[in-house]
Amino acid sequence: MFSERLLFYVLLLPFFGLLSLGAPAPGPEPSLSELIARQTVDTSQHCGQWDIVTAGPYTMFLDLWGAAGATSGSQCSQITSVSGSTIAWKTTWTWVGGNGVKSFSNIQLNEGINKQLSQIKSMPSTWKWSQNTSGSVVADVAYDLFTSNTAGGSNVNEIMIWLANFNAGPISAVYNSDGTPQAVASNVSIAGHTWNLYTGSNGANNVFSFLPTSGTIMSFGGDLLPFFTYLTQHNGVSTSQYLVTAQAGTEPTSGSATLTTSAYSLVIN
Repeated sequence: MFSERLLFYVLLLPFFGLLSLGAPAPGPEPSLSELIARQTVDTSQHCGQWDIVTAGPYTMFLDLWGAAGATSGSQCSQITSVSGSTIAWKTTWTWVGGNGVKSFSNIQLNEGINKQLSQIKSMPSTWKWSQNTSGSVVADVAYDLFTSNTAGGSNVNEIMIWLANFNAGPISAVYNSDGTPQAVASNVSIAGHTWNLYTGSNGANNVFSFLPTSGTIMSFGGDLLPFFTYLTQHNGVSTSQYLVTAQAGTEPTSGSATLTTSAYSLVIN
């Protein structure tokens, strides 16, 4: 009996060996970039006033906050792709009537924010875009970043980095005799371009706007941190402030256009 039972187990050993070889060992946990790559991205068009779409480390906000100031119009946006930290999207808008900004359809970074400026080592960013317009338009294409006294707190400073100014104008505390805004600093060299800096208030917080000294920048690549460094060194912004919001998009006032971003990325280190 014993020998027969032993023989039975000996004969089964190869079978159990095959089972153990066929069962793969648990693999490593997937990285964040792998999880992002696996997810399904909502690439449908959205037109609601407050629609939001999250994809990877970003959220798209329609943000038609000033639509009531228009006689007529609409704006629709859609994410077209996401790969790691790079996102592409498109915004089509048409607005008639009213002198104020109608919307700020934008992409917001959700990772790495709520850091003190003194703790941020770099903010590398790329933004490649193009725009088709119909007739005359009033709009800008810009980064829009906010700082606060506390992490997640109320906005204190708004820092705008304009890549394009289509017949619009930055907020300014002082204007020239011809009605144009007066810069507080000119020909500031940052991220491979020269900028004029304008300052003022939007009624809620301080606004610092960097505008290119000439033309538009349709392919930007550089570090955004030196813009903050300039403000802390020359304009009284404290390094103890927290970066609480980092967005990029277009602010149209009137006209019709389609802004197409083929590649955008921002990382806060």
